[in-house]
Amino acid sequence: MTSLNSHGIRFAFGTLTVLPVRVTRWDREAARAGMLSAPLAGLVVGLLAAAPGALLLLGSGPLLAAVASTAVPAVLTRGLHLDGLADTADGLGSGKSAADALRIMKQSDIGPFGVITLLFVLLAQVAVLQELYGEGWAHGAVAAAVAGGTARLALTLASRQGVPPARPEGLGAAVAGTVPMGAAAAVTVAVVAAGSGAGALFGGYGALHHGLAVVAGLMGAQLLLRHCVRRFGGVTGDVFGALAETAATAALVVLALG
Repeated sequence: MTSLNSHGIRFAFGTLTVLPVRVTRWDREAARAGMLSAPLAGLVVGLLAAAPGALLLLGSGPLLAAVASTAVPAVLTRGLHLDGLADTADGLGSGKSAADALRIMKQSDIGPFGVITLLFVLLAQVAVLQELYGEGWAHGAVAAAVAGGTARLALTLASRQGVPPARPEGLGAAVAGTVPMGAAAAVTVAVVAAGSGAGALFGGYGALHHGLAVVAGLMGAQLLLRHCVRRFGGVTGDVFGALAETAATAALVVLALG
């Protein structure tokens, strides 16, 4: 079990980040352990995004800090999640059959739906983080970490049993249906509790607020997941990227409210 957990962590970091971690196993068991470890990879990405934001806040201002905390996750994923968001938007917006929509998503170019979606998602993330960094470096840093963990938790839930792959190959096929429902629920409870614990730095209301932000991010991702499964017949690597960005953005927006 210890060995499998090690392979799972390698799988999570090796597939979801550009950090120099070599994936040593590529099978269903490693994929299950990897997707259960996905929130850990998200937390690391979030903390790495928070560090330059906090530093730039001291020397510049909240806007530049927000841009840095938005850019770092894109760099640490080679832009794959943003690319998946754009491709999924193009596929959903095409109005074509599932097969044609999947073909559109595999093309290397980005269409108008993808460009518009990327623009507004990135603007929303920068706007929220600017507001939170304006309240203090801790508010922005915690928000970046919570968003990172929430984004990858959405991938854990998208890998649960009962969610089919849309294609017989690719990351979606490798991880789809690997995570048992009970394990997915346990990881969800742990991440929500961790988010609430981080929010407790700002008092009792902060704990509730941050816990609700995680839940809201997951709800947004689940709505998109249901639509994609109905529209495409299952999940793909692009859909996973879209889910991650949707969950992160929704969580950040809730943190900006109230």
